[in-house]
Amino acid sequence: MIMVTRRNGSTFALNPDLLERAEATPDTVLTLLGGTKYVVEESVEQVIERVRSYRAGILVSAELLETAPPARPVRLRPVSSREG
Repeated sequence: MIMVTRRNGSTFALNPDLLERAEATPDTVLTLLGGTKYVVEESVEQVIERVRSYRAGILVSAELLETAPPARPVRLRPVSSREG
């Protein structure tokens, strides 16, 4: 998720996978795949950079998962329930 700011100053998290386009009209208007539109304070360039950073973070996390040593298995033992 990326954080963006509405014109009234409130912030919200946006799923960039749902972002269809970002336009400067002159306000920045984000249009989602379903047609929902948000006018935000950030510039188009800032939105693009946040989406790039978000996607790069996903790639880095995936790489770390692939190269990390396997976790040691945890041995579970039964616990007896004693009523006192």
